[in-house]
Amino acid sequence: MHATCGDSMISVYYDGKCGLCSREIAHFRKRSPLESITWHDIARNPGALEGRNVSQAEALMMMHVEDGSGKMHLGVDAFIVMWGQFRGWRLLARILAWPVLYPLAGTAYRWFAKRRFDRYGHCQVAARDEDTSSTALLAALKDRPERPA
Repeated sequence: MHATCGDSMISVYYDGKCGLCSREIAHFRKRSPLESITWHDIARNPGALEGRNVSQAEALMMMHVEDGSGKMHLGVDAFIVMWGQFRGWRLLARILAWPVLYPLAGTAYRWFAKRRFDRYGHCQVAARDEDTSSTALLAALKDRPERPA
C-alpha cells in the first residue's frame, strides 16, 4: 500500500551530513506545513531512532517518515507523506503515487540511495557498525512494508 499525504503530525528522519538531503530539508523547514513536523538529523543524532525499529544505517540508506498514526514510511513513500504536508507539493505527492509512476520513482530512488550511501564515509561507518553493506541494506529495505514504529 502506498503512503498517503496529509496525515496529521509527522516526524522526518534524514541524513544531515548529506549536502543534497540537508538542502532539501532546509527548503521545507522554511515553509509552513499543514500539520506539525519534527525534523531529526539521524547522522548527528542517531538516538532519535530509539524505539522506532529502524537502525541508523537503514535511516541513512533511505529517508524515513513516521506519520501521525505511527507508521514508518521509507524512500518514495516517505517523500509522498512529507510533500503531502506542503501546499504546492501535495499535487506532486499525489502524482508520484500514481501506479504508473510509483514503481519507476521507487527504482530511481533506490538507485540514487545506494550510490549516495556508498559515497559518504559516515554511511559506511554506520554499515560497518551494523555489520552490513549498502547492497544488503537495500535488499532488506526494498520490500519492507510500512510498519508501525
